[in-house]
Amino acid sequence: MSQLAEQDKRVSKSLLCKLFGVIKSSYYYGIQPKSISLETVKHKALIRQIFNDSKHSAGARSIAAILMNKHNIKLTRYMAGKLMNSMELKSCQLKTHKYKHADKQHKAHDNILNRDFSPTAPNQVWTDDVTYVRIKGGWYYIAVVLDLYARRIVGFAVSDSPDSVLTAKALQMAYQTRLKPSGVLFHSDQGTHYTSKKFAESVASCDGMTQSMSRRGNPLRA
Repeated sequence: MSQLAEQDKRVSKSLLCKLFGVIKSSYYYGIQPKSISLETVKHKALIRQIFNDSKHSAGARSIAAILMNKHNIKLTRYMAGKLMNSMELKSCQLKTHKYKHADKQHKAHDNILNRDFSPTAPNQVWTDDVTYVRIKGGWYYIAVVLDLYARRIVGFAVSDSPDSVLTAKALQMAYQTRLKPSGVLFHSDQGTHYTSKKFAESVASCDGMTQSMSRRGNPLRA
């Protein structure tokens, strides 16, 4: 009876493999315990560390290069990608920060300040600059308005886009904070966020404010 039962089992497995289109040798290979590769475990640990250190931006090519340069581990880009997929690690590249090119509505202004960076009273000369900081998933931009008399920040604004809306907000904050002073000279570089029509309208809304700009290709204080 036991021999017949064993034959029934063999027949049952064969029928199941045939039914599901599975090769019998593949079935037996699949149920065998798999040995754990300590080398693979080490590679995965290093890949996860590199991936996390890059704030999830490193791809298979970068990870393979870092493994070779820092850990002397030779791993192909394909194998690094395969291990990343097994750990569900997907590269998320950060967007590069870009400033828009000027169009016909943009206008540069003369350098009225002419390197005279020592005003004798507050609210005579304001300057503005835009910088950026890297955050998870991209960049964030900060526009700052500075009163040159005391080198004090009088207005600022933040945005995910370095446009004239950002610089106009910073200017309006300074104008309101300083109780709408008259006759301020506003000096900046020739970035499109200062030469735009929208920013010119913001300057025009401030009583007696005049725009001054550095020469093209020069930093703010030139």
